[in-house]
Amino acid sequence: MSCTRTHTVVTGASSGIGRATALRLAGAGHHVYAGVRRDADGESLRQAAGSGELTPLRLDVTSADQLAAAADLVAGHVGPAGLDGLVNNAGIGVSAPLESISVDTLRRQFDVNVFGQVAVTQAFLPLLRRAPGRIVVIGSIGNRLAIPFGGALAASKRAVSSLADSLRLELAAWNIRVVLLEPASIHTEAVDKMRHETDDVLAALPADQRELYADSYRAMMDTALARERAGSPPAVVAAAVLTALTSARPRAHYLVGKDARLLATVARLPTPLLDAVRRRIFRLPAPGSRAVR
Repeated sequence: MSCTRTHTVVTGASSGIGRATALRLAGAGHHVYAGVRRDADGESLRQAAGSGELTPLRLDVTSADQLAAAADLVAGHVGPAGLDGLVNNAGIGVSAPLESISVDTLRRQFDVNVFGQVAVTQAFLPLLRRAPGRIVVIGSIGNRLAIPFGGALAASKRAVSSLADSLRLELAAWNIRVVLLEPASIHTEAVDKMRHETDDVLAALPADQRELYADSYRAMMDTALARERAGSPPAVVAAAVLTALTSARPRAHYLVGKDARLLATVARLPTPLLDAVRRRIFRLPAPGSRAVR
């Protein structure tokens, strides 16, 4: 695939990994269709892209109407040549004790991270088939290594990983390659917001469950935030996306970030040892230490 007049859609481009990816691709010669939820974010991207070609798309991946309009707009631009790339990046992260998380909150996690990705892929596949194009899925190392109180996000990312593997097999006959990126610790704006959300999550818990989980939840968040702040910049993921879109023989999976290989290795430990490591890292109470006598 050549970067000359290459057309690529990037979802979740308002900030973080999505924004870095949209700007990196535009700088590399792609015409980028950047999915944003606010017009101001689209204008910010357009200005940052400078001479690079970037078209903002008003796109909430959970909105069927916005998705249909976005697909029609892109189809009008690319014509019979089709779409060269789709970067499924849009996602949200929810953290809470699974005993306490509401089904509606869990459903929202999957609506954006899983069902939204499927809907976007379905909408753009006819255009991708013409080129043929490539699909890059932004997953997470968390699909291999769930952490306490991060079960909702990890479950959604494991679903995304499985969908990417199935899609890769289903679309190979049309030479549509599907690549899964598994970033580890990445320092984005969202990391700085997580500290403020900790108190909100705990305040929303029933009093009895707050007493049960508050100390462990705060300890987990302290550890997770420290790791994320020390993580790689979003530009590292953007570079991996460009490689996945342009390599003559892209790999099916890419581990991304300076701690990704270490965490992937840790994930292969025997379960009892892995659980002990996670308890130590996240300062969880010892098994049985709070059992009702």
